[in-house]
Amino acid sequence: MADQYAQSREDSGSTEIPVIRWDEPPEGPVLVLLDQTRLPAEEVELVCTDAPALVEAIRTLAVRGAPLLGIAGAYGVALAAVRGFDVDEAAAALAGARPTAVNLAVGVRRAQAAYRAALVGGGDQEQAAAAALAAARALHREDAEASARMAGHGLALLDELLPGGGHRILTHCNTGALVSGGEGTAFAVALAAHRTGKLRRLWVDETRPLLQGARLTAYEAARNEMAYTLLTDNAAGSLFAAGEVDAVLIGADRIAADGSVANKVGSYPLAVLARYHHVPFIVVAPLTTVDPDTPDGASIEVEQRAGHEVTEVTAPQVPVAGVEAGGGMPVAPLGTQAYNPAFDVTPPELVTAIVTEEGVVSPVTAEALAELCDRSRQVTI
Repeated sequence: MADQYAQSREDSGSTEIPVIRWDEPPEGPVLVLLDQTRLPAEEVELVCTDAPALVEAIRTLAVRGAPLLGIAGAYGVALAAVRGFDVDEAAAALAGARPTAVNLAVGVRRAQAAYRAALVGGGDQEQAAAAALAAARALHREDAEASARMAGHGLALLDELLPGGGHRILTHCNTGALVSGGEGTAFAVALAAHRTGKLRRLWVDETRPLLQGARLTAYEAARNEMAYTLLTDNAAGSLFAAGEVDAVLIGADRIAADGSVANKVGSYPLAVLARYHHVPFIVVAPLTTVDPDTPDGASIEVEQRAGHEVTEVTAPQVPVAGVEAGGGMPVAPLGTQAYNPAFDVTPPELVTAIVTEEGVVSPVTAEALAELCDRSRQVTI
């Protein structure tokens, strides 16, 4: 395995966040990632020269978010192919790096299929590697386009459900440009509302235990000069009770065939609160997140993460003299066991709508979701 940290990026003043890019320096092709574990303290790029380095980046959440994981997985296969490593071995390792996010496996399979097709068609190793890279770049481009279409569909839905603007939107975890080839999923909808003068307030859940809301969504909201307020996850109930939430917008890591939605843990309680308080609960995700092979929510494998993420508080991984990298400050007695699922599953009956790049599903049923997916495939064909 070989990876290294590149020099910190200088702030150009732009709100664009280049989270992933393919680069070809003289020493050979590399995949360059914005290391999200270092945000918001500093913007540092992580250089991956092989698939094992990328697997480690995925597991440590240096790169994260369902759509971006799909893009990273595809580039990881291309990286293995271009550098002459075992492509099937790299693909298997990448696809299994995080089990809940279906996009990761989708991206891996797409680049792997392009590589194999080139070989079967008589191409040599170099041509097959080029085919894998072309597939990864195409997925990257398509995700950016999907992001823009989701933002448009989502904003239209908000206007329909909440005419008059002045939206107060609650979001959970991070769903912006940091998870996408474009401007994101749920966050992209809120950003579109902001740009059209329809966003009154973005409520940002802190998102325990890894603080993606506090560290990443707040970072993106600030860069885009949005009106936002950070709150702890367990303060959301009082916010609903005070009538301060007009809609909940979240992303998804996997959507089962019946419309069950797996997302960052803490999403399901928000859906329950939203239903009780008659607030729309909207999921925004590309169709690559829909997994027809997973029949229902009970069939979704939920990633269980290390207990120290709960029993310790860890700041962004800024190097500090005398402090072990990745170490945290204990907040529980030594030996305390922790329940730390990365995701929870929201049943379809609690979801007001699922917004995709191809349109909106509402009410959320297996039939409506399958119809949208079938229609999308026919258009693609």
